[in-house]
Amino acid sequence: MGEGDEVRRAGPGAGTEERESGRGLLGQFRDPPGGRDARVMLLALAIDRIGTGLWAASSVLYLTYVEHLAPGRIGVLLGAAGAVGIAGSPAAGRLADRFPVRGLLIGCHLLRLVTLALVLSCHGFGTLLPVIAVTASADRAAKTLEMVFATRTAGERRVIYQALSRSAANAGYGVGAGLAAIGLAVGTTDAYRVLLLGNSLSFAVAALLVWRTGEPTGAGSRSAGTAPPDSPTAAVRPRTTNSPWRDPGYLRFVLLDIPMNLDDSVLGVGLPLWLVSRTSAPHALVPAFLVINTTLVVALQLSVSRRVEGPRRVTSAVLAGGSLMFVCCALLALAGSSGTWAAAVLLVVAAGVTLAELMRSVSSWELAVLLAPDDARATYLGVAGMSQSIQKSLGPPLLTGVVMAAGPAGWLVFGTAVAGVAVAQRRLCTRRLRLLATGGLTGEGRPTRTTG
Repeated sequence: MGEGDEVRRAGPGAGTEERESGRGLLGQFRDPPGGRDARVMLLALAIDRIGTGLWAASSVLYLTYVEHLAPGRIGVLLGAAGAVGIAGSPAAGRLADRFPVRGLLIGCHLLRLVTLALVLSCHGFGTLLPVIAVTASADRAAKTLEMVFATRTAGERRVIYQALSRSAANAGYGVGAGLAAIGLAVGTTDAYRVLLLGNSLSFAVAALLVWRTGEPTGAGSRSAGTAPPDSPTAAVRPRTTNSPWRDPGYLRFVLLDIPMNLDDSVLGVGLPLWLVSRTSAPHALVPAFLVINTTLVVALQLSVSRRVEGPRRVTSAVLAGGSLMFVCCALLALAGSSGTWAAAVLLVVAAGVTLAELMRSVSSWELAVLLAPDDARATYLGVAGMSQSIQKSLGPPLLTGVVMAAGPAGWLVFGTAVAGVAVAQRRLCTRRLRLLATGGLTGEGRPTRTTG
């Protein structure tokens, strides 16, 4: 067992591991890390994602049939809004190091409530763009603030909390998508508007639930103070007043995490478009990909997270996620030259990219926390959250314009590249964790002279 693992196991959550391992998913939801406040926050997150599912499933059709925008303009609108939304993560992280995270999160929910309500009264590309862009920024900010809340509330048991939050989010998203299917089946203008109002309502309920929680006071919060000089945390974390933008090691981690997050675009864009454009598999399989993803995340997230605790296991999960992505891409390449039913089987198995997503989500979350200094953790997490935002903007055009355009060979090259990035990220994170454990980093996140 490495030094980093010893530090983790000596933390305040170490005595609960055996008890947690004997409880299932529902038991963990009833008594999550962080107690009542965490339980209320998980409920707020699930309701928020129900609304997100409503919007994700109906937004393109709303813009098409209600706003009468051409497909090209819709793509530009959503892409530009997503690009603007990238700024939401670092802004939220910086604010969370200075103001109560609970109030900021309530503000994000209320802001999205207002902007989505404005969508109903805005018409045309020029007026919709700023409103949807602000919504996207608030959405990314809310996700970062949820992460900060979790790290402060759950403490050393944050890996379990992260598993519960992803299960709650995916379950909520699935419920939202199912409710949207009813409205889409009706297909009237009023039905689309009701779905939009439903998303706005979810933000109002989520804000009310967050209001019922208390301000977290864990590591990294303004009220937490600093760790004693002789504590394990103080021993492995240099104090810093510097920005993550001047921490080259952390920025390299975030940069490498962008391609690692592309499993999201592969599942949401690559799989369905590859099926309909390059295989003869039944189009009815497309909804099955979402069902497979949601089911696997809810069923396996907690189990996977329990097995990926401690720095050594977390860095190993990075390599496992990259390897699984390569396998998925190889299956997609084979499906492109297979018959109808063989392609269908290969694509369904490839939907197991969810397993890569599980590994990646656990490792990205935990490494973003472990690699950050305690007294500027929220600011660092805000920068780390940009990897998912950037992926959402660059992933779809990369897959459609480069990978899929190159045919089966494109998938093989893409899978090999992601696996190579996983190797590089694992090496980078292992080295930085070792330096943190031995005090070999300066306050700016740079190696000291004695460590070379």
